[in-house]
Amino acid sequence: MARPVTQYVCTSCGAQTRQFFGRCSSCGSWNTLVEQAAAAPADSRRRRPAAAAIAPAPRRSQPIAAVGERPLQRLASGYGELDRVLGGGLVPGSLVLLGGDPGIGKSTLLLQSARAMAGRAAVLYVSAEESAQQVKLRWRRLAGMEERGGEGEGGGESAATGVGGDFQLLAETDLELVLQELEALRPAVAIIDSIQALHDAELASAPGSVAQVRECAAALARIAKRQDTALLLVGHVTKEGMLAGPKVLEHLVDAVLTFEGDRFASHRLLRAVKNRFGATHELGVFEMRDRGLAEVSNPSELFLGAGEPSSGTATIVACEGTRPLVVELQALVSTTSYASPRRSATGIAVNRLHQILAVLEKHLGLPLSRFDCYLAVAGGLEVEEPSADLGVAAAVVASYRDLTLPAGTVLMGELGLGGQLRPVGQLELRLQEAARLGFTRAVLPRGSGLAKAAAGLGLELLEAGTVASALVAALGVNPAADQP
Repeated sequence: MARPVTQYVCTSCGAQTRQFFGRCSSCGSWNTLVEQAAAAPADSRRRRPAAAAIAPAPRRSQPIAAVGERPLQRLASGYGELDRVLGGGLVPGSLVLLGGDPGIGKSTLLLQSARAMAGRAAVLYVSAEESAQQVKLRWRRLAGMEERGGEGEGGGESAATGVGGDFQLLAETDLELVLQELEALRPAVAIIDSIQALHDAELASAPGSVAQVRECAAALARIAKRQDTALLLVGHVTKEGMLAGPKVLEHLVDAVLTFEGDRFASHRLLRAVKNRFGATHELGVFEMRDRGLAEVSNPSELFLGAGEPSSGTATIVACEGTRPLVVELQALVSTTSYASPRRSATGIAVNRLHQILAVLEKHLGLPLSRFDCYLAVAGGLEVEEPSADLGVAAAVVASYRDLTLPAGTVLMGELGLGGQLRPVGQLELRLQEAARLGFTRAVLPRGSGLAKAAAGLGLELLEAGTVASALVAALGVNPAADQP
């Protein structure tokens, strides 16, 4: 049987060629030729006859009210943090893409989840990067079992090997064999680790190329939708931290999850970037231990300082989806030794820091343009929402004036360019989390209407309309007076 013909299409101008070149001969763009399978010649039997042009085509559409509905039954993954990010569990027939840096724990998380689901549903784990014996060793470590020889470790690399419960393991890189196994087993959940390692023999390119990833993902999506198999795909990331492969891969799947973490810390953060069956920007927190990943029930403890309050620190309550997190901000303001002051931010967008420093200099008269400023979020968390503005301003001013915020104080508010404070969302949820952790004072924008709720939680509510009045209420002194 002859190998199917492939062609290369320029993503810039659409020109087609049978041979790969580094530069498109039509538009002159570099590295824009992408391999794809050539379209099969049209079959004369499938052409519409001339008489059919007169007869009306049969209707395939129907009124939306007549479309039948079926209850959405999600499958619990075995971990509440993963279910939270997914929106309540895995949806049958859905495709979930999990990406993250090498060694962050993607395979560990999915293998632990597969072990938990195997007791309730059939699970197929396709290992395209490791052998069956390597996966078995990790499974034993995660299960906390002692090594016992001669238990289901036989068989070739392409054979499915049961490793406990209704858990099937397949070490294979050939897409055709993986599809045949999915058709034969029809599992409720299938895990592909990873999509970049699969190979379609009909394409001449190497595994991991744009054409290979696109065609393999499309073939897996078709079979998953047809037999209602929840498909979990592990994806690689580039050196810039973006998901590797074509952008169509992210459009094809139903949910995109990212697994993040600092390699110097033990905690891992799971975020939902895209989710067709739930809310995005949800956050799941795990901790890496010697026997795998463990859920963190109280993640606010990871991002709070354990010592006494010090100069240049402030506490905020950030919201990741429906989860409030109490986070400590640390600022350091020192005299610059260069013509241009240095600005550095970790966990906060540096452009946001520049804007806050400009507002403080304009409306409080602080000469921050002559000082270096360093800002960091404790615990390595990325805070993107504007509710952290007031906390950043308080930490910067406290470091500049060498002041310490009173213990038990949290700050929440968005800072406008005119120096005014703007309200933020989910304030009541943030106050509840602060009260649960023992905080007693909360500085908020004026007009929140939560005085009664704060009193019921045992919180002293300090409302302010401008950043100047908010800092006076928080610090107890006027930061613009008696400047050094």
